[in-house]
Amino acid sequence: MLNPKLKLNPKLFNQDVEQVPIRKGFGQGLLLAGEIDKNVVALCADLTESTQMHFFKEKFPERFIEMGVAEQNLVTVASGMAAMDKIPFCSSYAMFSPGRNWEQIRTTIAYNDRPVKIVGSHAGISVGADGGTHQALEDIALMRVIPNMDIISPCDAIEAKKATVALTKTGKPAYLRLAREKTPIITTEETPMQIGKAEIYWVPDVGLAQVGIIVTGSLTYHAMLAAKELETKGIKTKVMNLSSIMPIDIEAIVALAKECRAIVTVEEHQVKGGMGSAVAEVLAQNYPVPIEFIGVQNLFGQSGSPDKLIEHYQMGTPDIILAVEKVLKRKINPHT
Repeated sequence: MLNPKLKLNPKLFNQDVEQVPIRKGFGQGLLLAGEIDKNVVALCADLTESTQMHFFKEKFPERFIEMGVAEQNLVTVASGMAAMDKIPFCSSYAMFSPGRNWEQIRTTIAYNDRPVKIVGSHAGISVGADGGTHQALEDIALMRVIPNMDIISPCDAIEAKKATVALTKTGKPAYLRLAREKTPIITTEETPMQIGKAEIYWVPDVGLAQVGIIVTGSLTYHAMLAAKELETKGIKTKVMNLSSIMPIDIEAIVALAKECRAIVTVEEHQVKGGMGSAVAEVLAQNYPVPIEFIGVQNLFGQSGSPDKLIEHYQMGTPDIILAVEKVLKRKINPHT
Protein backbone atom coordinates (compact mmCIF):
# COMPACT_ATOMS: atom_id res chain seq x y z
CA MET A 1 0.00 0.00 0.00
CA LEU A 2 1.04 3.63 -0.35
CA ASN A 3 3.09 4.68 2.64
CA PRO A 4 0.55 6.70 4.67
CA LYS A 5 3.30 8.69 6.38
CA LEU A 6 4.35 10.38 3.15
CA LYS A 7 0.98 11.76 1.99
CA LEU A 8 1.34 10.46 -1.55
CA ASN A 9 -1.22 11.02 -4.30
CA PRO A 10 -4.32 8.99 -3.31
CA LYS A 11 -5.37 8.90 -6.98
CA LEU A 12 -2.09 7.34 -8.12
CA PHE A 13 -3.63 4.06 -9.29
CA ASN A 14 -6.70 5.61 -10.89
CA GLN A 15 -6.96 5.46 -14.68
CA ASP A 16 -7.37 9.23 -14.81
CA VAL A 17 -4.36 10.03 -12.62
CA GLU A 18 -2.96 13.44 -13.52
CA GLN A 19 0.17 13.33 -15.68
CA VAL A 20 2.63 16.22 -16.01
CA PRO A 21 6.11 16.34 -17.59
CA ILE A 22 8.80 16.22 -14.90
CA ARG A 23 10.61 19.05 -16.71
CA LYS A 24 7.59 21.32 -16.14
CA GLY A 25 8.06 20.91 -12.40
CA PHE A 26 11.60 22.19 -12.83
CA GLY A 27 10.33 25.24 -14.70
CA GLN A 28 7.85 26.01 -11.94
CA GLY A 29 10.49 25.42 -9.28
CA LEU A 30 12.99 27.70 -11.00
CA LEU A 31 10.41 30.49 -11.11
CA LEU A 32 9.70 29.99 -7.40
CA ALA A 33 13.42 29.91 -6.60
CA GLY A 34 13.88 33.16 -8.52
CA GLU A 35 11.12 34.80 -6.49
CA ILE A 36 12.71 33.64 -3.23
CA ASP A 37 16.34 34.51 -4.02
CA LYS A 38 17.42 37.36 -6.28
CA ASN A 39 20.80 35.68 -6.83
CA VAL A 40 19.19 32.86 -8.83
CA VAL A 41 19.99 33.28 -12.54
CA ALA A 42 19.24 31.11 -15.57
CA LEU A 43 21.19 30.26 -18.71
CA CYS A 44 19.97 28.15 -21.61
CA ALA A 45 21.44 26.69 -24.79
CA ASP A 46 18.68 27.62 -27.26
CA LEU A 47 16.08 25.29 -25.70
CA THR A 48 14.23 27.67 -23.42
CA GLU A 49 10.71 26.29 -23.86
CA SER A 50 11.80 22.66 -24.20
CA THR A 51 13.58 22.83 -20.86
CA GLN A 52 10.76 24.94 -19.35
CA MET A 53 12.99 27.91 -18.54
CA HIS A 54 10.56 30.25 -20.29
CA PHE A 55 8.60 30.79 -17.05
CA PHE A 56 11.73 32.31 -15.47
CA LYS A 57 12.69 34.20 -18.63
CA GLU A 58 9.30 35.91 -18.85
CA LYS A 59 9.34 37.12 -15.24
CA PHE A 60 13.05 37.83 -14.82
CA PRO A 61 14.42 38.76 -18.28
CA GLU A 62 17.31 40.66 -16.70
CA ARG A 63 18.43 37.45 -14.92
CA PHE A 64 18.17 35.18 -17.97
CA ILE A 65 20.89 34.64 -20.60
CA GLU A 66 20.34 32.86 -23.90
CA MET A 67 23.71 31.29 -24.76
CA GLY A 68 22.74 29.77 -28.10
CA VAL A 69 23.92 26.36 -29.26
CA ALA A 70 27.12 26.52 -27.23
CA GLU A 71 26.91 24.03 -24.37
CA GLN A 72 30.59 24.29 -23.40
CA ASN A 73 30.29 28.05 -23.10
CA LEU A 74 26.99 27.60 -21.25
CA VAL A 75 28.55 25.95 -18.21
CA THR A 76 31.76 27.98 -18.30
CA VAL A 77 29.86 31.26 -18.13
CA ALA A 78 27.67 29.78 -15.37
CA SER A 79 30.80 28.94 -13.38
CA GLY A 80 32.00 32.53 -13.68
CA MET A 81 28.64 33.83 -12.49
CA ALA A 82 28.76 31.44 -9.52
CA ALA A 83 32.18 32.86 -8.64
CA MET A 84 30.41 36.23 -8.34
CA ASP A 85 27.91 34.85 -5.77
CA LYS A 86 25.13 34.06 -8.22
CA ILE A 87 23.23 30.73 -8.17
CA PRO A 88 23.16 29.72 -11.86
CA PHE A 89 20.86 27.09 -13.35
CA CYS A 90 21.98 26.14 -16.87
CA SER A 91 19.81 23.89 -19.01
CA SER A 92 19.96 21.90 -22.21
CA TYR A 93 19.17 18.37 -23.32
CA ALA A 94 21.05 15.89 -21.15
CA MET A 95 22.75 14.49 -24.24
CA PHE A 96 24.44 17.86 -24.74
CA SER A 97 24.84 18.93 -21.12
CA PRO A 98 26.55 17.00 -19.54
CA GLY A 99 27.05 14.89 -22.65
CA ARG A 100 28.93 17.44 -24.75
CA ASN A 101 30.51 19.65 -22.10
CA TRP A 102 31.66 17.18 -19.46
CA GLU A 103 35.22 18.47 -19.27
CA GLN A 104 34.08 22.05 -18.72
CA ILE A 105 31.69 20.88 -16.00
CA ARG A 106 34.46 18.91 -14.34
CA THR A 107 37.14 21.60 -14.48
CA THR A 108 35.36 24.95 -14.25
CA ILE A 109 32.49 23.91 -11.96
CA ALA A 110 33.26 20.82 -9.85
CA TYR A 111 37.03 21.30 -9.54
CA ASN A 112 36.40 24.83 -8.27
CA ASP A 113 33.37 23.70 -6.24
CA ARG A 114 31.10 26.33 -7.80
CA PRO A 115 27.38 26.05 -6.97
CA VAL A 116 26.20 25.71 -10.58
CA LYS A 117 23.10 23.60 -11.19
CA ILE A 118 23.35 21.65 -14.47
CA VAL A 119 19.87 20.73 -15.68
CA GLY A 120 19.79 17.82 -18.12
CA SER A 121 16.36 17.62 -19.72
CA HIS A 122 14.98 14.95 -22.09
CA ALA A 123 17.05 12.21 -20.41
CA GLY A 124 16.50 8.50 -21.04
CA ILE A 125 14.91 6.62 -23.91
CA SER A 126 11.47 8.12 -23.29
CA VAL A 127 12.54 11.05 -25.49
CA GLY A 128 11.10 8.66 -28.07
CA ALA A 129 11.24 9.66 -31.72
CA ASP A 130 14.37 11.79 -31.24
CA GLY A 131 16.30 8.52 -31.41
CA GLY A 132 19.51 7.11 -30.05
CA THR A 133 21.68 10.16 -30.70
CA HIS A 134 19.49 12.28 -28.40
CA GLN A 135 18.66 9.71 -25.74
CA ALA A 136 21.02 10.27 -22.80
CA LEU A 137 21.52 6.91 -21.13
CA GLU A 138 24.98 7.58 -19.72
CA ASP A 139 24.56 10.91 -17.93
CA ILE A 140 24.25 9.60 -14.35
CA ALA A 141 27.46 7.63 -14.85
CA LEU A 142 29.23 10.69 -16.27
CA MET A 143 28.25 12.89 -13.35
CA ARG A 144 28.58 10.30 -10.59
CA VAL A 145 32.36 10.06 -11.01
CA ILE A 146 32.93 13.81 -10.57
CA PRO A 147 33.89 14.88 -7.02
CA ASN A 148 31.67 17.50 -5.31
CA MET A 149 28.72 16.77 -7.62
CA ASP A 150 25.21 16.15 -6.28
CA ILE A 151 22.81 14.22 -8.56
CA ILE A 152 19.04 14.48 -8.26
CA SER A 153 16.58 12.48 -10.38
CA PRO A 154 12.97 13.40 -9.43
CA CYS A 155 10.11 10.95 -9.75
CA ASP A 156 7.47 13.48 -10.82
CA ALA A 157 6.87 17.16 -11.50
CA ILE A 158 6.07 18.04 -7.89
CA GLU A 159 9.30 16.51 -6.64
CA ALA A 160 11.21 18.27 -9.43
CA LYS A 161 9.81 21.62 -8.27
CA LYS A 162 10.85 20.93 -4.68
CA ALA A 163 14.29 19.70 -5.73
CA THR A 164 14.93 22.83 -7.78
CA VAL A 165 14.24 25.09 -4.81
CA ALA A 166 16.26 22.85 -2.48
CA LEU A 167 19.29 22.99 -4.78
CA THR A 168 19.52 26.76 -4.37
CA LYS A 169 20.43 26.22 -0.71
CA THR A 170 23.18 23.59 -0.95
CA GLY A 171 26.07 25.80 -2.02
CA LYS A 172 27.33 22.90 -4.18
CA PRO A 173 27.49 21.86 -7.82
CA ALA A 174 24.57 19.68 -8.82
CA TYR A 175 23.06 17.79 -11.72
CA LEU A 176 19.26 17.70 -12.03
CA ARG A 177 18.02 14.95 -14.38
CA LEU A 178 14.64 15.47 -16.04
CA ALA A 179 12.36 13.43 -18.29
CA ARG A 180 10.49 14.89 -21.24
CA GLU A 181 7.22 12.95 -21.31
CA LYS A 182 4.19 13.34 -19.10
CA THR A 183 4.58 11.26 -15.94
CA PRO A 184 1.89 10.35 -13.38
CA ILE A 185 1.87 12.56 -10.29
CA ILE A 186 3.01 10.31 -7.44
CA THR A 187 3.65 12.82 -4.66
CA THR A 188 1.80 15.79 -3.21
CA GLU A 189 2.93 19.16 -1.89
CA GLU A 190 3.02 17.56 1.59
CA THR A 191 5.29 14.67 0.58
CA PRO A 192 8.78 15.17 2.06
CA MET A 193 11.71 15.75 -0.29
CA GLN A 194 15.19 16.22 1.11
CA ILE A 195 18.50 16.07 -0.76
CA GLY A 196 20.49 13.13 0.55
CA LYS A 197 17.45 11.26 1.88
CA ALA A 198 15.55 8.35 0.32
CA GLU A 199 11.87 7.67 1.02
CA ILE A 200 9.86 4.43 1.07
CA TYR A 201 6.80 4.99 -1.13
CA TRP A 202 5.24 1.51 -0.98
CA VAL A 203 5.00 -0.77 2.06
CA PRO A 204 3.30 -4.16 2.65
CA ASP A 205 -0.18 -4.13 4.17
CA VAL A 206 1.15 -6.37 6.95
CA GLY A 207 4.45 -8.00 7.78
CA LEU A 208 7.95 -7.50 6.43
CA ALA A 209 8.88 -7.00 2.80
CA GLN A 210 10.55 -9.87 0.94
CA VAL A 211 12.21 -7.73 -1.75
CA GLY A 212 13.21 -4.09 -1.82
CA ILE A 213 12.71 -2.18 -5.08
CA ILE A 214 14.94 0.89 -5.38
CA VAL A 215 13.93 3.21 -8.20
CA THR A 216 14.83 6.66 -9.47
CA GLY A 217 13.24 9.07 -11.91
CA SER A 218 10.46 8.47 -14.40
CA LEU A 219 10.17 4.70 -13.84
CA THR A 220 8.98 5.17 -10.26
CA TYR A 221 5.37 4.83 -11.38
CA HIS A 222 6.15 1.51 -13.08
CA ALA A 223 7.80 0.28 -9.87
CA MET A 224 4.71 1.24 -7.86
CA LEU A 225 2.45 -0.62 -10.28
CA ALA A 226 4.72 -3.67 -10.02
CA ALA A 227 4.59 -3.58 -6.22
CA LYS A 228 0.80 -3.38 -6.27
CA GLU A 229 0.52 -6.36 -8.62
CA LEU A 230 3.09 -8.38 -6.68
CA GLU A 231 1.01 -7.87 -3.53
CA THR A 232 -1.87 -9.72 -5.24
CA LYS A 233 0.55 -12.60 -5.86
CA GLY A 234 1.48 -12.76 -2.20
CA ILE A 235 4.91 -11.18 -2.71
CA LYS A 236 5.56 -8.33 -0.30
CA THR A 237 7.82 -5.50 -1.39
CA LYS A 238 8.94 -2.06 -0.40
CA VAL A 239 9.55 0.61 -3.03
CA MET A 240 12.23 3.18 -2.27
CA ASN A 241 12.34 6.43 -4.24
CA LEU A 242 16.06 7.22 -4.52
CA SER A 243 15.76 10.63 -6.13
CA SER A 244 18.98 11.74 -4.43
CA ILE A 245 21.61 9.58 -6.11
CA MET A 246 24.43 11.77 -4.80
CA PRO A 247 24.59 12.27 -1.86
CA ILE A 248 23.22 8.76 -1.41
CA ASP A 249 21.27 7.65 1.65
CA ILE A 250 23.52 4.81 2.82
CA GLU A 251 21.61 4.25 6.05
CA ALA A 252 18.24 3.83 4.31
CA ILE A 253 19.61 1.49 1.62
CA VAL A 254 21.34 -0.74 4.16
CA ALA A 255 18.21 -0.83 6.35
CA LEU A 256 16.11 -1.92 3.37
CA ALA A 257 18.62 -4.63 2.45
CA LYS A 258 18.69 -5.94 6.03
CA GLU A 259 14.91 -6.21 6.09
CA CYS A 260 14.43 -7.73 2.63
CA ARG A 261 17.79 -9.43 1.93
CA ALA A 262 17.14 -8.99 -1.81
CA ILE A 263 17.09 -5.84 -3.95
CA VAL A 264 15.93 -4.82 -7.44
CA THR A 265 17.12 -1.47 -8.83
CA VAL A 266 15.15 0.33 -11.54
CA GLU A 267 16.31 3.25 -13.71
CA GLU A 268 15.92 4.63 -17.22
CA HIS A 269 19.68 4.64 -17.78
CA GLN A 270 22.47 2.27 -18.62
CA VAL A 271 22.83 -0.35 -15.89
CA LYS A 272 26.59 0.19 -15.99
CA GLY A 273 27.59 3.13 -13.85
CA GLY A 274 24.07 4.25 -12.99
CA MET A 275 21.99 4.41 -9.84
CA GLY A 276 22.01 0.61 -9.53
CA SER A 277 25.78 0.60 -9.55
CA ALA A 278 25.78 3.19 -6.77
CA VAL A 279 23.43 1.01 -4.71
CA ALA A 280 25.58 -2.07 -5.37
CA GLU A 281 28.66 -0.18 -4.14
CA VAL A 282 26.86 0.74 -0.92
CA LEU A 283 25.73 -2.83 -0.30
CA ALA A 284 29.05 -4.42 -1.24
CA GLN A 285 30.70 -2.39 1.50
CA ASN A 286 27.96 -2.67 4.12
CA TYR A 287 25.51 -5.54 3.62
CA PRO A 288 25.82 -7.66 0.44
CA VAL A 289 22.57 -9.19 -0.83
CA PRO A 290 21.38 -10.58 -4.20
CA ILE A 291 20.55 -7.76 -6.65
CA GLU A 292 18.81 -7.60 -10.02
CA PHE A 293 19.23 -4.51 -12.20
CA ILE A 294 16.49 -3.04 -14.41
CA GLY A 295 17.83 -0.56 -16.97
CA VAL A 296 19.34 -0.42 -20.43
CA GLN A 297 21.68 -3.36 -20.85
CA ASN A 298 24.69 -1.95 -22.71
CA LEU A 299 22.73 -0.80 -25.75
CA PHE A 300 22.04 2.47 -27.54
CA GLY A 301 18.53 3.86 -27.81
CA GLN A 302 16.45 4.09 -30.98
CA SER A 303 13.42 5.92 -32.35
CA GLY A 304 9.99 4.86 -31.18
CA SER A 305 7.14 5.75 -28.87
CA PRO A 306 8.16 6.04 -25.21
CA ASP A 307 5.90 3.18 -24.10
CA LYS A 308 7.19 0.87 -26.81
CA LEU A 309 10.79 1.71 -25.99
CA ILE A 310 10.29 1.03 -22.28
CA GLU A 311 8.81 -2.33 -23.26
CA HIS A 312 11.55 -3.09 -25.81
CA TYR A 313 14.36 -2.40 -23.35
CA GLN A 314 12.59 -4.46 -20.66
CA MET A 315 12.14 -1.70 -18.12
CA GLY A 316 8.35 -1.76 -17.68
CA THR A 317 6.09 -3.09 -14.95
CA PRO A 318 6.13 -6.74 -16.16
CA ASP A 319 9.94 -6.69 -16.29
CA ILE A 320 10.18 -5.33 -12.75
CA ILE A 321 7.86 -8.09 -11.58
CA LEU A 322 10.01 -10.75 -13.27
CA ALA A 323 13.14 -9.28 -11.69
CA VAL A 324 11.55 -9.39 -8.24
CA GLU A 325 10.54 -13.03 -8.73
CA LYS A 326 14.03 -13.86 -9.97
CA VAL A 327 15.88 -12.22 -7.10
CA LEU A 328 13.48 -13.80 -4.63
CA LYS A 329 14.52 -17.24 -5.91
CA ARG A 330 18.18 -16.29 -5.55
CA LYS A 331 17.47 -15.23 -1.99
CA ILE A 332 15.85 -18.58 -1.17
CA ASN A 333 18.32 -20.64 -3.20
CA PRO A 334 21.60 -18.70 -3.08
CA HIS A 335 23.44 -21.18 -5.33
CA THR A 336 21.04 -20.84 -8.31
